[in-house]
Amino acid sequence: MMYYIESPSTDPRFNLALEQYVFDVFDPAHEYFMLWRNHNAVIVGKFQNTAAEINASYVKENGISVVRRLSGGGAVYHDLGNVNFTFIVRAGDLGAFDFASFCRPVVRALASLGVRAEINGRNDMTIGGKKFSGNAQYYKRGRIMHHGTILYDSDLSVVGRALAVSKDKIESKGVKSVQSRITNVKSHMREEVPVEGFMAALREAMFLENSLLPHELSPEELLGVRALQRDVYDTWEWNYGASPPCSIRKERRVEGCGKLEIHMNVERGVLADIAFFGDYFGREDPAGLASLLRGRRLERGEISSVLAGLDLDAYFHNLDAGQFLDILMGSGN
Repeated sequence: MMYYIESPSTDPRFNLALEQYVFDVFDPAHEYFMLWRNHNAVIVGKFQNTAAEINASYVKENGISVVRRLSGGGAVYHDLGNVNFTFIVRAGDLGAFDFASFCRPVVRALASLGVRAEINGRNDMTIGGKKFSGNAQYYKRGRIMHHGTILYDSDLSVVGRALAVSKDKIESKGVKSVQSRITNVKSHMREEVPVEGFMAALREAMFLENSLLPHELSPEELLGVRALQRDVYDTWEWNYGASPPCSIRKERRVEGCGKLEIHMNVERGVLADIAFFGDYFGREDPAGLASLLRGRRLERGEISSVLAGLDLDAYFHNLDAGQFLDILMGSGN
């Protein structure tokens, strides 16, 4: 059985808490689909260095919220012209980071509205080669939270100013700006409708696609969500955290994996501290890998011995040990 939940709030901290609450607390025997919108916010991937992903002065001056989510991937900009969707399901036979299975129902729903969309690249949906949707996933105990954005009528001029998009990411796409590679769905609709109308039409199409049953949040559930929001998503510790001091920084973009940044303190040839940031995906928190590497000599043979028998893909999806070692031992940026 799949239930439909629509958020009563446009507060990004509440909505990310709601996703986690549904994932952690609701009956895992059932599956869930959600639609929600946020007021102006930058939503940062779990493994990213927040300070490196945002234009801090612009974000502060324009009252843009900055919130970290549970899933990996890159930072995205939300405003009320953006519609977000979430699936929470059992993993079953789905492969690791199978984005297409969750994007196909959205593509079919958009087709019913006269919009020809395609699934493209690692985790994007596009129209005419331009991105309107980025997707990310969180995996735990045999269940998946898949969420994605749908740029419907967003202020695209803000995206490039709020996000401190790295130069290598733009060059890897072969274009010169964020704005030139994204598009709003509204400009491709058969007829012009406001975002609320689009959300209602999308909801109707998804009800037909998945035979959804509506679920209205109870007062007790709302209290639980707000408690989680207060304890986690409202806190500086979660949204920014403390980045370790870095004497060495390595950075590489790997096809199929994403960008990986490695920040290290090295004392007398030994890794005193190490941390990982980037827009990659992973089933496990790389802090676990960092704990295995601390105290080890920064030497290829010794690091190889640590990685031997380790499922590196659990930390950095689609990255093998050789590629990891090449980044770690290569020249710094």
